Amino acid sequence: MADSLLITGASQLLTLRGHGPRRGNSLSNLSLIKDGALLVRDGLISAAGTRAEVEKLAEARGAKKIDLGGRVALPGFVDSHTHLVHASSRAEEYELKIAGASYEEIARKGGGILNSVKKVRAATSEALKQRALAALKEFAAHGTTTLEAKSGYGLDVASELKILRLHKELAAEQPLEIVSTFLGAHMVPAEFRGKAGGAERYIQMIEQKMLPHIGEGRLAEFCDVFCDRGAFTVEQSKRVLQAGRQWGLEPRVHAEQLSRTGAARLAILLRAASCDHVEKVNKSDIVALGKSETVATLLPGCDFHLGLKEYAPARALIEAGAIVSLATDYNPGTSPTLSMPMILSLACTQLRMTPAEAIVAATINAAHALQREKSIGSLEVGKQADVAVFEVADYREIPYYFGVNHCWMTVKRGRVIHVTKQATI
Repeated sequence: MADSLLITGASQLLTLRGHGPRRGNSLSNLSLIKDGALLVRDGLISAAGTRAEVEKLAEARGAKKIDLGGRVALPGFVDSHTHLVHASSRAEEYELKIAGASYEEIARKGGGILNSVKKVRAATSEALKQRALAALKEFAAHGTTTLEAKSGYGLDVASELKILRLHKELAAEQPLEIVSTFLGAHMVPAEFRGKAGGAERYIQMIEQKMLPHIGEGRLAEFCDVFCDRGAFTVEQSKRVLQAGRQWGLEPRVHAEQLSRTGAARLAILLRAASCDHVEKVNKSDIVALGKSETVATLLPGCDFHLGLKEYAPARALIEAGAIVSLATDYNPGTSPTLSMPMILSLACTQLRMTPAEAIVAATINAAHALQREKSIGSLEVGKQADVAVFEVADYREIPYYFGVNHCWMTVKRGRVIHVTKQATI
C-alpha cells in the first residue's frame, strides 16, 4: 500500500461535494464532515468521510498516515486569475497612487502595464523564472494548489512567447498546477500607440504572428482581453477572442473594471469561461450573468490595493444566481498579493460574502472558471487529492484572521508540498 495515504483527524473536513457550480443559496454549501478523513491512492481521493468510516477500510490500515490533530481541511485554493510572470514590483507607482494619482494617470505617463512590459522585455527568461518559482512557493504556503497564469507583459511576439513557454516549464518543474492564458491584448504597446491605426495593426500582429505560434505549440488554454477604457473596445476584443478560439483557446475577459463597456455582455455572448473584475456592471448585466454559464470572477485585492471604495457587487450577483468566484489577481501593479486567505478576508468584509461563500468561490467555482471542475475544487472520490490544512479551530477563522497565514500544510495530488516548520507529520 506504498502509494496510499490516509489523511485523518480533521475537526472539520470541507468536502464541497456535489454537482455543478454553486449558485445562490448553494454557494454556502460546504458539505462539511466533522472528524473527517481522506484516503488517497496514486494522488487521487479514493474515500472521503468520517474518521470512523475511512479508517476501517482495508486499504487505510496499510496506508501512510498523516494525523491533522483537529485542524481544518478543505480543497486547495484555485486561484483563477494571476499575472505570475513579471520582472519586478512597481513600488514607485504605489507611492504615486497614495499621493492621489489615478491608475490611468500613471499609465499615461508610461507607468502601469507598459512599465511592466518594458521590464519583462529586458529581463532574461532565467531571471523571470526564478522570480516566478519564488512566488509559486508562496502560493503553496498559503494553501493554493492550482493557479491560472496570464501572459500580457510582453506585447511583442518574442516576449509573449517567452512568458508562455515559461508557464510550460514552470508547470513541469514544480508541483503546483498552472493553467496558461494568452493575454496579448492586455494593452496596445508603446511602439503602436499614437499612430493612425496603431491598435488595428497590433491586433493584426496578434492574429497573424502570435496566435499561430501559440496554437501550434499548445502554449495556452485560454485567450484573454482587457476590454476597458484605455485598452481594447468591445469590437476589438470580440475579434481577438474569436481569433483565439480558432486556435483552440477558450475566451475569458477582463470586464467592467474601470468603466462599463459591455465587456460582460460580450463574455456571455461568446460563452467565455469567465469575466473578471466586474466592478462596473449594471443591473441588467447582473441579471444576464445570473442566467449564464460564464463565471463572474471577483478580484477584491485589486480594489483594496488601489484604495478604491467601489468593489464588485457580490451580493447582487449571488442573489441573481451568478456563478461567483474569487482570485488574487496577483500582479505587480494593482494586486501584489499571493494570499488567497487575505482575498477571503476582503470578500467577507468588503463584498459582504459569508466565510462559507468565500471558500466555495475560491475552490469549486474557481475550478469551473478554469474548466477543471472534474478534477479539482472539491474533495470527492476520483478527484485530485489537493488539500489545504489550516491551524484554526473553525473554518470561519481563515478569513477572520486577516493578513495572517494559518496554512499548516498543503497537499497537491497526494504529495505534501508545504508544511510549517513547527509541523511533525
